Amino acid sequence: MAKFKKKPKADPGVSTASLPDIVFMLLFFFMVTTVLREQDLLVEQKIPQSTQLQKLQNKTLISYLFIGKPKNVGLYGSEPRIQANDVLITAPEIVQWGNQERDLLAEADRGLMTVSLKVDKDVKMGPISDVQTELRNADARRVLYASTAKIYED
Repeated sequence: MAKFKKKPKADPGVSTASLPDIVFMLLFFFMVTTVLREQDLLVEQKIPQSTQLQKLQNKTLISYLFIGKPKNVGLYGSEPRIQANDVLITAPEIVQWGNQERDLLAEADRGLMTVSLKVDKDVKMGPISDVQTELRNADARRVLYASTAKIYED
């Protein structure tokens, strides 16, 4: 009688059949949760510091105005400018901008629209006062001033 040699059994490897599913789930997760920068800043921003801050609850009702010196001084000059939605505007155009931003919101939320002013700390009060006046004309009464938390060093 002949002896048969048993072939050594290979251990089954890890199944990679579900690997594409896992990769696509991770890809989908990161695509949904990633927040991309909405605007490119055309003005310089050194936000002032404050000691008492209050965090906002509903950020979807906030429209941002940036005020500062333009980054491209040769094209826009050296005077402080107002930026709204990737466009530099003048103070009289704020009323039209405010109405457009309000129209983008649901009708029930239009009265809750808040304008956030992110103002460079080196900007004088004149342009800020002009913006406040135009916001009153646009009936944008909820205005907040963005700042960063002051870090105390001992």
